[in-house]
Amino acid sequence: MGSSLGDNFNLLSPQQQELVKVLLDNGQEHLFRDWPAPGVDDNHKKAFFDQLTRLDSSYPGGLESYIKNAKRLLADSKAGRNPFDGFTPSVPTGETLAFGDESYIKFEEAGVLEARKAAFVLVAGGLGERLGYSGIKLALPAESTTGTCFVQQYIESILALQEASSQGESQTQIPLVIMTSDDTHGRTLELLESNSYFGLQPTQVTLLKQEKVACLEDNDARLALEPQNKYKIQTKPHGHGDVHALLFSSGILKVWYEAGLKWVLFFQDTNGLLFKAIPSALGVSAAKQYHVNSLAVPRKAKEAIGGITRLTHSDGRSMVINVEYNQLDPLLRASGYPNGDVNCETGYSPFPGNINQLILELGPYIEELSKTGGAIQEFVNPKYKDASKTSFKSSTRLECMMQDYPKTLPLSARVGFTVMETWLAYAPVKNNAEDAAKVPKGNPYHSATSGEMAIYRANSIILKKAGVQVADPVVQVFNGQEVEVWPRITWKPKWGLTFNRIKGKVSGNCSISLRSTLAIKGPNIFIENLSVDGALIIDAVDDAEVNVSGSVQNDGWILETIDYKDASEPEVLRIRGFKFNKIEQLETKYSEPGKFHLKA
Repeated sequence: MGSSLGDNFNLLSPQQQELVKVLLDNGQEHLFRDWPAPGVDDNHKKAFFDQLTRLDSSYPGGLESYIKNAKRLLADSKAGRNPFDGFTPSVPTGETLAFGDESYIKFEEAGVLEARKAAFVLVAGGLGERLGYSGIKLALPAESTTGTCFVQQYIESILALQEASSQGESQTQIPLVIMTSDDTHGRTLELLESNSYFGLQPTQVTLLKQEKVACLEDNDARLALEPQNKYKIQTKPHGHGDVHALLFSSGILKVWYEAGLKWVLFFQDTNGLLFKAIPSALGVSAAKQYHVNSLAVPRKAKEAIGGITRLTHSDGRSMVINVEYNQLDPLLRASGYPNGDVNCETGYSPFPGNINQLILELGPYIEELSKTGGAIQEFVNPKYKDASKTSFKSSTRLECMMQDYPKTLPLSARVGFTVMETWLAYAPVKNNAEDAAKVPKGNPYHSATSGEMAIYRANSIILKKAGVQVADPVVQVFNGQEVEVWPRITWKPKWGLTFNRIKGKVSGNCSISLRSTLAIKGPNIFIENLSVDGALIIDAVDDAEVNVSGSVQNDGWILETIDYKDASEPEVLRIRGFKFNKIEQLETKYSEPGKFHLKA
């Protein structure tokens, strides 16, 4: 061996020797440059090769593919090549839904039935650091009226779908995969186990952990060593696009296919409104037979959210894909749209906003992955030291995104989208208070403050459309963010899975005042001629039917402002900028089956 590996080569297994040859053939001599003779640091050397073997086996095509892809992408980046060269954008086809109309209800009810053939995949590799929250994002309360955390809300929604889609037949078990990372795996498992999986059977849940990828130190794609340790390669996350390769290599897709499942729904870790949009979007997938259905929201021109776009290449290739907002405008200008990204007659951009929730048809998905191994087209984003682009400020790595899956699909693939109103479908929690307060006026905050208020807004609007008199909101400022404050209305997914079900549980002349809090915790709670001015909490087991009427009047729960810098408050409250002062409430609990009347 010509490298400074020298006699160290004999420490290696035949498989590791093969890997070394591959690395040396691909410009990685520097990895072994200063190695001492065998007998010195042998344990470190072995650990180094264990790491190399892991990096090699967790990437489709191994380290050789990774290095080759990196060289190509780094050369393109240095040359300033535009990935969209040769492509012309046009508006793709999709379905736009209006909440509560006849067509919406039809799709929603159809989607509930389809759910018995669905599996869910939750991408949850991230911590809440960017939010000012030190836990995993799944453990964060979606709202503080009931304190229900995101993963509980997601699981209870899946359980509600499971029950509703069975329609008296034996109950299907809807599987849930959670993609974790080194950062989140242990804590995700602990959260599930200590809460009995929030009602799912443990066998329904699979955790798949994504590995990191090697960092690159220069344009020649040389793998970067840790500055303090020459026996360790620097690694960073590869992005949530890994989920496809993990699902493929785990073999779970085949298990689902053989069990008769048809749909795989991908979603992210902190959107408290998501499951309000899922039944109708699944109904659209079934009706339109979409292989890929991207959930989307109306998008204002130039708004900082990717646009779903059809791209057609001069060589005949075509794809429907998310184009980042800062790329969409120049792409349109270069393609004969002199004004770029502008609103059309609807007042919105014709390119809907991608919210990163995908519904894939399982059969075509498996077929595609058996060709690609789950590899997703990557990108690289090096931070260069200067305009010569010859060296980096710090090491970089290849990245991939879950929503770039359609890039490799054949022309025959049916790729569409479903647009829902933002108030119903999209309120992610990803920005901390400080960053949210700097968001330009009129743009979404995407903070814990706006995320919680969006849940109350959606529930208030839905009850309004179901015939309840709900007070109009007021605008208040929390943590420097102006938000609409509606009555604090929450319900369990089993109570209000679809609009039809909600309409069937609300009757007569009902009203809810602005200062009110209403929490409905039970599937069979019926509200008739009820007025709420204060706080009302109704908790009932599944087999308890409770009819609620009359007038609830008490001092209620008052919203109090807190400052995100106030260390005397817990972080889950500080990141919201408010807390409840629970002065007085009517709270009733029904723990036995039967029929009950609550006349306030």
